[in-house]
Amino acid sequence: MKLNSVFLKKKYIFIGLVLLGGIALFVFRGFWLMWIGDFLVLQDNLHPGDVIHVIAGEDYRTDHAIQLYKQGYGKMLFFTGGWCRTHGYNHGEHAEVRAVAQGIPMKAIAYDDSSVNSTFMEILKLDEWISHLQIPIHSVVVVSDPFHMRRARWAYKKVLGDGIEVQMAPVPFERTPYRHHWWTDRESRKFVREEYEKYVYYVLRYQISRGKFQDWLASLDRE
Repeated sequence: MKLNSVFLKKKYIFIGLVLLGGIALFVFRGFWLMWIGDFLVLQDNLHPGDVIHVIAGEDYRTDHAIQLYKQGYGKMLFFTGGWCRTHGYNHGEHAEVRAVAQGIPMKAIAYDDSSVNSTFMEILKLDEWISHLQIPIHSVVVVSDPFHMRRARWAYKKVLGDGIEVQMAPVPFERTPYRHHWWTDRESRKFVREEYEKYVYYVLRYQISRGKFQDWLASLDRE
């Protein structure tokens, strides 16, 4: 009887702790949900760099990069992305037209509209462009969506190495269709979930995997 009493006591304590944990998670859900999203968001205190690289996406990314250029945070704008099936244009060419229309001189714009299927490939195009320049590039300012920043920085460091400084300049949430409180919006929830999936994929694809497993992962490349 005494053993049963001890067992029941421990059982009730365990159930109580589980209930308290559940209540704590519910009460403080805003805190840890915000942390999950904020982990993906990286924003540096910018200083003037050499080139602003815009990862292909919607026009608000281009517009933010144009604003940064006008504020003196870059000497050049560089666009990548290639053909966009959604909009029916080449990202680089389209961004150039948009930048010129907003007063950016042609000599300050460059782009590579080669076909790409991932952010990593866009960074490879940037690296290739830098390698053909007659002037050294010491600092790159990266423009994309807020939740894209952590994976993007990992990829830039992987491709460019430590010799080029990478500054992260996400488009402010209010200029994007996504919400800082990501769990309150369907599209934002999807973005955050996919970024965690892609981050794990990038580490596996570009750092850990070898041989046939790496080849298989390569077949799954996506933005």
